[in-house]
Amino acid sequence: MGRAKKVIWEIVSTIIIAGLITLIVKFFLFDNRIIPTSSMYPTIFAGDMVLVNKLVYRFGDPERKDIIVFEAPPEPEISGDDMIKRVIGLPGEKVEIKEGTVYINDLPLTELYQNEAPQYQFGPQQVPEDYLFVLGDNRNMSFDSHLWSDPFLSMDSVKGKAFFRYWPLKRMGRLESEED
Repeated sequence: MGRAKKVIWEIVSTIIIAGLITLIVKFFLFDNRIIPTSSMYPTIFAGDMVLVNKLVYRFGDPERKDIIVFEAPPEPEISGDDMIKRVIGLPGEKVEIKEGTVYINDLPLTELYQNEAPQYQFGPQQVPEDYLFVLGDNRNMSFDSHLWSDPFLSMDSVKGKAFFRYWPLKRMGRLESEED
């Protein structure tokens, strides 16, 4: 009977340790998200599953073209779920969208990842310190900074950087900007 207790204890302790490691990874290092909308098409499709690095912004700030997951701003159109968008404007920069082009500090932004050119105007407005301006890659079908009552996202709302698509398997791989 002593041997059976030892085997049971080893199995239980292994399950407990695996569970603790999983919780630590999930709460502090990485998370996963199922993308509910096509706002990031063609980079990310509705139904895709991505991994989010929750640690990366503890050591640095988001950079332009990062794909970030963040707490949704308090807008009536949003149910309070997290959102995923691309960083376009950084603190202190002037953002303007006109004639189908995004301008940062009066210079056109090259965006090979967007679905189509924006069919709306925005700005010019300066991004405040500790805030970001974010847009979906599916510019004309994305509820993002250009439509929010306050167009800027607090950096405190950022939960992490989406970096890897793991589902569907046929499109599995890193989420890259054109510079990568």
